[in-house]
Amino acid sequence: MTEKRMSRWYFGGIASCGAACCTHPLDLVKVHLQTQQEVKMRMVGMAMHVVKNDGVLALYNGLSASLCRQMSYSLTRFAIYETVRDMMGSGGQGPMPFYQKVLLGAFGGFTGGFIGTPADMVNVRMQNDVKLPLEQRRNYKHALDGLFRVWREEGTRKLFSGATMASSRGALVTVGQLACYDQAKQLVLGTGLMRDNILTHFLSSFIAGGCATFLCQPLDVLKTRLMNSKGEYRGVMHCLTETAKLGPMAFYKGLVPAGIRLIPHTILTFVFLEQLKKYFGIRVIS
Repeated sequence: MTEKRMSRWYFGGIASCGAACCTHPLDLVKVHLQTQQEVKMRMVGMAMHVVKNDGVLALYNGLSASLCRQMSYSLTRFAIYETVRDMMGSGGQGPMPFYQKVLLGAFGGFTGGFIGTPADMVNVRMQNDVKLPLEQRRNYKHALDGLFRVWREEGTRKLFSGATMASSRGALVTVGQLACYDQAKQLVLGTGLMRDNILTHFLSSFIAGGCATFLCQPLDVLKTRLMNSKGEYRGVMHCLTETAKLGPMAFYKGLVPAGIRLIPHTILTFVFLEQLKKYFGIRVIS
């Protein structure tokens, strides 16, 4: 008889919050890079610019919105993916085939992306606020204040501005992160060279982070531009064509910062998740 630990449905949200606390400054710099009209600064230059103008704590602008987003978006996608995967795996027919993981990841990510859209929009706005002139700043006190003010001043529809983009991106990130992590971990353990330990979790999540970054970068650029717009784009297609005019590389603007942020975020999320599962997971005797 062997004892196995299964994840609880809310572990993904907790692990993502822990990772977000560590990688938030990288996320903030990524948003700043994506919303500049012409390429004026690179990553380190932008970080120095933010610190010089607004202090070190400005790198944590919008942290409450980031955590709020993780507790809506990541909690939902992990809960759907892990619950369904564990239910299907408990029948004794072995691990799910990769195409099923991809479909499940896409569904979980799409749903999570939609639910997390309001918090995501407030997150982008709070991070970008320091770049605006004083009279144009929105000055949200925290995530809930931002959500309430958008609802009161701009209506419920504005809360879900960019929901199509956020949901599509959520689907791609979840395929890249969760499905690729599961598959990479399965392949790494299948070699027999490594055991199910923190090194395996690190390697598998590094691969998953790379896949997720490449898959979702074009959508991430469009999503950030749409959420931060003040009405200059008529919709997703208009934003797409306007961005395309800047050349194909415009869709991969900020790829290195996105990778530098998403890969550590993915690694930390899965390392935290595996530790939560190991010490606080549901015991299953088989």
